[in-house]
Amino acid sequence: MTLRRTDRIWSGRCLLAACIGLAALAGLPGCAHQAAADHGASSSADPVSASGDTDLRRRARIRLELAANYLQMGQMAIALEEVRQALVTDPRYADAYHLRGLVYMAMADLPLAEDSLRRAQAMKPADPDIMHNYGWLQCLRQQYEQAHQQFERALAVPTYAARSKTLMSQGLCYQRAGRVADAEKALLRAYEIDAGNPVVGYQLASILLARGETKRAQFYIRRVNNGEFANAESLWLGIKIERALGDSVAMHQLGDQLHKRFPEAKQTLAFERGAFDE
Repeated sequence: MTLRRTDRIWSGRCLLAACIGLAALAGLPGCAHQAAADHGASSSADPVSASGDTDLRRRARIRLELAANYLQMGQMAIALEEVRQALVTDPRYADAYHLRGLVYMAMADLPLAEDSLRRAQAMKPADPDIMHNYGWLQCLRQQYEQAHQQFERALAVPTYAARSKTLMSQGLCYQRAGRVADAEKALLRAYEIDAGNPVVGYQLASILLARGETKRAQFYIRRVNNGEFANAESLWLGIKIERALGDSVAMHQLGDQLHKRFPEAKQTLAFERGAFDE
């Protein structure tokens, strides 16, 4: 089983910080399909389905799909119980440990998340999604070098399809480590692969504004705000960029959107006060 990508988790009703945390994870929030090779142990006496699953693995996989759905809905306790049931059914199910690690990460229990991801990686050492999530966990724990090692290992897998997601996460991790130039390089590589990713566009615009490259910043934030994923935080950044460029018309157009779409947002209140430097 491979867990679904979430490169573009973004909602007009959620704050960017929360969206970044979710979008950085591989495998949130659901199960997509059965991988061709799964390294879980099975008894030769178990019946094998046409897909290659044993009966135990099939039942464990159903439990894991339920767990992923509960995780998506934010019901962590139920998600953990479903993962536990999956592991009772099939104790060698690496993807169950992987998903349990994601649940613990969502709960901010990083030591337990690391234990689960370490177990998953021991069972499936060549899985780039596990490498990615283990890297993001290390970043959250401020183990930046270990994080980048995991990201690079994932990117080195020739068949890895979610490279833009890992480059995005690597860029975010470089930002956390204060390595802004490296963050920009990684984010630009992610943008080359997936120019529609709003998290990448927002972060590039933020970096460029801080460095005074407001015209380049305008390019990236306008693409975000002209798309379906604009939210209060991206509009607010756009306002700051247009203000820095002296374009009062564009600034007030974005301000009108902010008022209409997010009247209670803290960014709207800051705009009303003229608190552009907060």
